[in-house]
Amino acid sequence: MSKISKLRELMARPLEFKIGERFRKALVAVLIFIVVYLILMVTIIPSRVDLDLGKPSPQTIYAPRDSIDTYATERLRKTAEEAVPEVFDYDPELLTEAQDGVNLFFEGVFALQAEEELTGEEKADRLQGLLADDISVAALKTFLTADSTTLTDLQRRLKGLLAEIYNQGVKDSGLETAQRYVNQEIALFPFGSELKRVSESLVKPLIKPNMIYNPEATATNREAAANEIDPVIILSRTLIISKGEMVTERHLEQLESLGLALGSRVDYPGFIALFLLLLTIFAAVGIYIALFVKNVYNSTPLIALLGLVVVITLIFAIAGNYFSGYLVPVAMGVILITVMLGARLAILMNIILALLVGLITGGDFVLITMTLVGGLAAIYRLSQVSRRSDLSRAGLYVAAANMIVIIAFFLFQGNLDSGYGFLKDLGYGLLAGVGNGLFSSIVAIGLLPFLESGFGLTTAITLLELSNPNNPLLRRLMTEAPGTYYHSIMVGNLAEGAAEAVGADPLLTRVGAYYHDIGKLKRPYFFVENQFSGANPHEKLSPNLSALIIGSHVKDGVELARQYRLPAVVQDIINQHHGDSLISFFYQQALESGGKDNKQQVSEDQFRYEGPLPQTKEAAIIMLADTVEAGVRSLSKPVIGRVEALIRKAIRERLNDGQLDECNLTLKELDQIGDSFVNIMTGIYHSRIEYPEKDLRAEIERVANR
Repeated sequence: MSKISKLRELMARPLEFKIGERFRKALVAVLIFIVVYLILMVTIIPSRVDLDLGKPSPQTIYAPRDSIDTYATERLRKTAEEAVPEVFDYDPELLTEAQDGVNLFFEGVFALQAEEELTGEEKADRLQGLLADDISVAALKTFLTADSTTLTDLQRRLKGLLAEIYNQGVKDSGLETAQRYVNQEIALFPFGSELKRVSESLVKPLIKPNMIYNPEATATNREAAANEIDPVIILSRTLIISKGEMVTERHLEQLESLGLALGSRVDYPGFIALFLLLLTIFAAVGIYIALFVKNVYNSTPLIALLGLVVVITLIFAIAGNYFSGYLVPVAMGVILITVMLGARLAILMNIILALLVGLITGGDFVLITMTLVGGLAAIYRLSQVSRRSDLSRAGLYVAAANMIVIIAFFLFQGNLDSGYGFLKDLGYGLLAGVGNGLFSSIVAIGLLPFLESGFGLTTAITLLELSNPNNPLLRRLMTEAPGTYYHSIMVGNLAEGAAEAVGADPLLTRVGAYYHDIGKLKRPYFFVENQFSGANPHEKLSPNLSALIIGSHVKDGVELARQYRLPAVVQDIINQHHGDSLISFFYQQALESGGKDNKQQVSEDQFRYEGPLPQTKEAAIIMLADTVEAGVRSLSKPVIGRVEALIRKAIRERLNDGQLDECNLTLKELDQIGDSFVNIMTGIYHSRIEYPEKDLRAEIERVANR
């Protein structure tokens, strides 16, 4: 049961580490988000002023940004709404109903005329029931006694009149007018007054409003008309009110629109919009880093470093924008990110910083374009950095890119003239653009050493400086242990080629190879490559002591690296380049010195390096290159076949010995490393044509004569 509990504990520990690491990364990201959000919020939101209606303004106020003039816009929209007529729905069925009512009435009249059993009073009484108003019996009798031709003509005229009035449209408010018009038209009919009176009574209830008011459609049309009115824009730097000018309602409305009025509502939508925009940007950057820049994603310090560079860049951008938008030094942050975190991440951050500059400068397209182009120019120049002075040259590239964008902008606006105003504005713009590039490189050069040391980062510039042969430690190695120096150079050549083959860091691998054996400076003559006189001090020592001296060069190298302040990654390579491998020569010597009975008494642990095992591809490659170079150099006849066999055997032995268990090299990559070693060694130890002695002398004479 105890074994199971221990196993569970061991399985839980990595999970706890991962959760803790994720929490730290999330915490750092949240802190960066909060800082950036607060910086942008304070920058974008202007300070507010207190003005009283009807009193003079105590100060001159300009619009800090583009905004909608709600006062003027609302007035224009209200005028447009009032110009839109009301919408009425036409009901065609009312005309049909009215004409059917006329037909029904006349059918009743014709039916009553055909009734012979009814008296005239009874017929008149029934006809009265079909009418809305009371009509005299005499008029009704006259209507009933009219001939069919007259009644048919009257019926036709009444239906045509109803069609006319309904086609014109009858609104609820115009009902009385329509009825009055119908009565006037009936009065003009060529019939008797009794027939006209009955016709008026008949038609009156048949006239109804067929134009029904539609409030929804009316509101929609008016809203559409209002929306067609373009908002009146208050442009940035527009004069709102001068000092001493009387404050009007329009001034207060404009200040309210700009969010400058004291006591105006808090711009919660703006806060939320900024929050969502930043959240989207941070999510996009996080996804990009997780997919394409895994070394940054897996390192909390590097995430913090990226956030710090962004914050510093925003602060400098805000300060530069206070004087001129052309002085916003975003290229500074791009330069730092390119050098410390790589060009792939710098390209994305250049775009992100350009967007943030757009927020700071009110969406100025020229400044956004200048930021993008200048940043890309810096990335291009630093894609292959070889010395610290390249940062200065990157500033010149940024300055040149800024000048091109500024000139293009002035030409695009059609400002090309020789007037004083044009030359003055263009001169100021170009001067600011050049200053932007130079200032960016100067600040980047000044900040880079502090950021490197503060975050324990080793940049390509630092590694290139370490690879310089004039480095004090390399000069000591070259003068005090020349054999080790030559060996380190060869290991660097082998390791760099192998690193390129498997996607490791070639520069770090080469530099690590240069310094991997610096511990031999303490006792250089105890190592065979430095024994030029032929005397071997190990002949006077026991195998155990010799192994102790040989193994101590790793520890001595780490101490010397700390003394000379070599980067941590180089110190790790020095510490790991032998792993806990066996010092086989002195182990075999110890076994042979005591005979067969001594084999069981000699422990391998006494003849192994202290470790640790290589943790990275670079450290593992240097271990293999170190083994291969020493092995090939020991061959008496390094022909190609023997060299390749030795290389494959050395890699296989290190793999079987477990020296590569903790690095992330795959079997396929080990095979690629072996191929790289073989190609390089083939170039060094390639076979040459052996000239006969006679031909050789003739060739020497020809060369001398020529």
